This record gives sequence, structure tokens and C-alpha cells, in this order.
Amino acid sequence: MKPFRKVVDSTGVKVYGEGEWKTRVHGISKRRTWRKLHLGVNEATGEIVSGVVSTNDLSDDQVFSDLLDGVDGEIGQVSGDGAYDKYKCYEKARQRGAKATIPPRKNAVIGQHGNCKYTPHPRDENLRRIRKVGRQKWKRECGYHRRSLSETTMFRLKVIFGGKLRRRKFDAQAVELFIQCTMLNLMIQTGKPKSYKVEI
Repeated sequence: MKPFRKVVDSTGVKVYGEGEWKTRVHGISKRRTWRKLHLGVNEATGEIVSGVVSTNDLSDDQVFSDLLDGVDGEIGQVSGDGAYDKYKCYEKARQRGAKATIPPRKNAVIGQHGNCKYTPHPRDENLRRIRKVGRQKWKRECGYHRRSLSETTMFRLKVIFGGKLRRRKFDAQAVELFIQCTMLNLMIQTGKPKSYKVEI
């Protein structure tokens, strides 16, 4: 099995409960509870290959390692937005043998300069290339725009399943979301035609 490209992202999911009911009936503004769904998506097929459910105070880079560990196959490239622009994310990608395609922040600086005796850091290499050809061209060269497939997957999930959680306890909410992910994968597999090469 050849290495595949993986795109990662997260989205917020509302917990349907008392606050939601009061807002709907009385128009009262009340702080709502959210859960974050972090997904790893196979770029080629659009299928969800790993997922993590967390509270809304957990940042994307904190679960990056779990998203990669949730995949058994070989990962050739992993793409994510600027929220994953942390050295620990690059290091985890390196451990998995994957190329990290993560745009550095606008004010990012090179950590290891060219005359350094150490191996050039992937983040520094990305930053050097961006400075040379520009951010937009760099994104085209490395296929960064394919990361939008993860956003498409999030959109499908919310449209089909409503984007709300109905369970009250966290563990049950996580199971509810994982079931939705499994069902979405089944829909994707069922809906895709099987193509065969025909000799003429």
C-alpha cells in the first residue's frame, strides 16, 4: 500500500441542551456548550481515517499527534492550517515519515540559519521557499489547497447529521460523533462508482 496524503482540521459541534431550548423558546442569550471534532481525512478518497473529540478549550496542535497515531498506514504528506504551526507538529510528522505542509505564521522567523551544522528544519525550508516564491505559489507547489477537502468533509457531516449533539455526557457525545463519521464513510464508499479499464 503506497503512502497517502492526509489533511487535518477541526470544527465545533453544538451540544443541544437547556441553553439551546431557552434560546429557542424565550430568546434568551445563554452560553452554549461546544465540543470540537478533529479529523484526519484521506486526500484522495475523502474518507475519514482518524478522529478525536475534545472540549472546546483544547487547541488543534494538542491533538495533532493523536490524529497521526490513529492511522496504521504510511503517510506521505500531512496538510493543516496555521493552527498546526508548532515545532512539535513538524516533529510528529517527521517521526511518521510524512512531509508537513503547514503554512508558517506571517511573522514567522527562521529558527536554524543556513550555516547551522544541523539538518535544515522542515518549517524553515517552507519559510525559505515562501520568501522566495511567495505564499500563494508555495501553496500551489505543495498542494496545500487540497486541505480544503477536510472542510468539505466537515460540511457534509454537519449537513447530513445536523451539526448538533444530543447526548449529555462527554463519552456518549464522542461515541455519537464517531458513529456519524463511520456512517459518512459508508456513504462515501457506497456513492462512488467502481471504474475499470476496458481494452478497445
